[in-house]
Amino acid sequence: MKFNFNSAKPIFLQVAEQIEDAIFTGTFKEGSQIPSTTEISKNFQINPATVLKGMNILVDNQLLEKRRGRGTFVSVGAQSKIIKNRQENFYNDYIVNLVHEAKNLNIDEIQIIDLIKRGYKA
Repeated sequence: MKFNFNSAKPIFLQVAEQIEDAIFTGTFKEGSQIPSTTEISKNFQINPATVLKGMNILVDNQLLEKRRGRGTFVSVGAQSKIIKNRQENFYNDYIVNLVHEAKNLNIDEIQIIDLIKRGYKA
């Protein structure tokens, strides 16, 4: 994990995003225990409350689960939830704007598909 202490993005959000990325890439496998709040805070010199706040976002989103006296674990199905969420964000962030701009340029659906195919070949 790497944190940008000069970023406008709060550290607790960076913690949540980096743990989510580790689940997405398979670094943290479903069912496996992740490093404790204390471990992360000591290793990266971050306030434990800040780390906990980031982890709690993922608990609230059901990507992590806390097991009393045992630690925090990656929830079963977490990776597929992340993929589904990122696909939905991709649609909202890119596809909606692409279609809107294509309509403004009088580019029809077939032409968009051809352009996408061309992009995959590049």
